[in-house]
Amino acid sequence: MTRPLLHTLAQLLDAASQSLSRHPRRIMGGLGVLLLGTGVTAFGIAPLAPDAADLPVHQVIEALNTPLAADIGALDAASLTATPMVLFRTEATRRDDTAQSLLQRLGVPDSAAQAFLRSDPLARQLLGRSGRLVNVEANERNELLRLTARWLSADENTFTRLVVEKSDNGALNSRLEHGALTTSTRLASGVIRSSLFAATDAAGIPDPVAIQLAEMFSSDIDFRRDLRQGDRFSVVFESLEADGESLRTGRVLSAEFVNDGKEHEAVWFEEPGQKGGYYGFDGQSARRYYLASPLEFSRISSGYGMRFHPITGGRKAHMGVDYAAPTGTPVRTIGDGTVEFAGVQRGYGNVIYIRHRNNQVTVYAHLSRIGVRKGQRVGQGDFIGNVGTTGASTGPHLHLEFRDNGVHVDPLAIARQSESVPVSPALRARFDAVAQMQRLQLDAAASIQQASAQ
Repeated sequence: MTRPLLHTLAQLLDAASQSLSRHPRRIMGGLGVLLLGTGVTAFGIAPLAPDAADLPVHQVIEALNTPLAADIGALDAASLTATPMVLFRTEATRRDDTAQSLLQRLGVPDSAAQAFLRSDPLARQLLGRSGRLVNVEANERNELLRLTARWLSADENTFTRLVVEKSDNGALNSRLEHGALTTSTRLASGVIRSSLFAATDAAGIPDPVAIQLAEMFSSDIDFRRDLRQGDRFSVVFESLEADGESLRTGRVLSAEFVNDGKEHEAVWFEEPGQKGGYYGFDGQSARRYYLASPLEFSRISSGYGMRFHPITGGRKAHMGVDYAAPTGTPVRTIGDGTVEFAGVQRGYGNVIYIRHRNNQVTVYAHLSRIGVRKGQRVGQGDFIGNVGTTGASTGPHLHLEFRDNGVHVDPLAIARQSESVPVSPALRARFDAVAQMQRLQLDAAASIQQASAQ
């Protein structure tokens, strides 16, 4: 294209632009008539054009100028300033934490806050203790605005809340608050691959719940010998919380355990004015007259019957069951009864005799400490002393005997054979309502495991 022709085209475009600015309606109206007049022609020749799918695709990028101030209009400049940034972080305390290490791990390298945590009597309660969850709020300069921590009070039914926050004048201050724990229900399930505790750990179930689970079914399942790969369980338990944070677990409300293809179920039910207990969903008590173990969860180091005696040598009848456990482990009575003897007795060392119904007696030997006195009434599961190694003992353990009318019998066999007590007929309707609700929650817990497997 020649230079004169380009000059002529530029003059025409400039004239068109001036005419459009002077007579916009007249020119746009003419363009509309022109387009309507050529519409039929355009429609008629459209099929002859190339297929749109075959046309080359080009990406066009243009920078847009967006006059923000003009759009906002009446807003003044002060309203356009950025909102101060607040950063939230959470970390658990460690026993060896200092004020500096804790705040640095929280991403708050605030020297003034470190000095405050070291010097303030209330704030110092946070240090030197592990497992306390700490929440902090900091500004964009990583300066502490607020710190909150919660922990169980001594009675374990309330909690203490520590609050450290910056006042309007910039100074830090602290306070302690107290509140009641709230109870919520949690569901969980798991599959046995190696052991019960490995399975509960994999399912995120706290150890206290795992111990209760073992206790509930200890009369029917030997958790040391009877577990099989593929056994499964579901559990519904209480979580005691402070401001939505779980501080400890409560009671197991219901559970199901399938061991070697056989189902075992239990639901907690408490009759008004009486001690609660676990029952099957048919209303039969899962609580037997005798517990399978005087320790919460331990290893049997020597069973009932003939054995090689570790002290005298040779084979000799072992008239009880030995439970290996560290010195100081709490010991509980396996059944309701009355303390018949509590003191020292030759080879038994510190020993307790408890008389039960039908002239049956249990013996707890080698204790490091006796926690009951002669004539005291005790209920099943009550604390009576601590594991030790007194008397003729080669190491810390508990020796348990069961005597039926003076004759030694296997305590484990007695626990499995002891009968259960059903729900009273007057409370059956109330029990059925509780059992139905727990059945629904157990089914929901089981579906968690099924969903994760799929």
